[in-house]
Amino acid sequence: MSVISEVVASESFASKSLISKSLASRGFVAAGIIAVTVLGTAGAAAQARSPHKQVATAPAAEGSVEVVPGEHHPVSRLAGRYFVDFRARTAASYGHAFVWYGRLNSQGKVGLVDVAGLHPASDSPIPYVIGHVFPVPSETGKSYGDLDEEYLTASYRVYLSEADAKRVFAYIRHKQESSPVWIAGVYNCTAFIADIANYMGLKAPVASTWMYPEDMVNSLKEMNGGRQEVSLAPESHGFDLSAMLGSAGSGPPAPK
Repeated sequence: MSVISEVVASESFASKSLISKSLASRGFVAAGIIAVTVLGTAGAAAQARSPHKQVATAPAAEGSVEVVPGEHHPVSRLAGRYFVDFRARTAASYGHAFVWYGRLNSQGKVGLVDVAGLHPASDSPIPYVIGHVFPVPSETGKSYGDLDEEYLTASYRVYLSEADAKRVFAYIRHKQESSPVWIAGVYNCTAFIADIANYMGLKAPVASTWMYPEDMVNSLKEMNGGRQEVSLAPESHGFDLSAMLGSAGSGPPAPK
């Protein structure tokens, strides 16, 4: 019996020893996890508080990108350049074509930007469906998704001098004010930006009205050899800028 008692006592002691070691091991692991979590949270908080962290946002109302002051930004060779960016994005149907236009900031990045594009004047799909048969009222400004890079499918950006930018930006605003209707197979978003490209002296697809937005923008870039500098002819394609501005002789709105 004494032998049996000794065996049982030995096994009991061994079991307790193993349990104690297991609990201790788990305790060390748990402590390690807590320590890593605390350090990680502290590091993230410190990074978020750093005054040298660049934060960029694109408010939907203005389509701007703001940089938090305090960080030194090298001046880009594109700083202050005026531009027109022909863009295409995804949509619930074929997609959408539009332009960004404005002036780059001192880092050579998009700052405040204007958006122009032709689309039905409604968020409802009904005018869009009707517009495949009959003209429907249009809007020519920003639409949902125009400021979101995640929806972008194609882009072709060209740069202009300040003088040419004033003329092109005035023409774009003129097109916005004089395009009251949208009809899918006659005059749509791709035809709208093709007119802008033609005014700038770029080659644009003849059948742009019947092209998918992504294909149209990519074709526009290919047809012009991907060139990024544009200079307008003296009387750019016969557009009477002085008549549009009136006899007072005041210049077009300053580019943003």
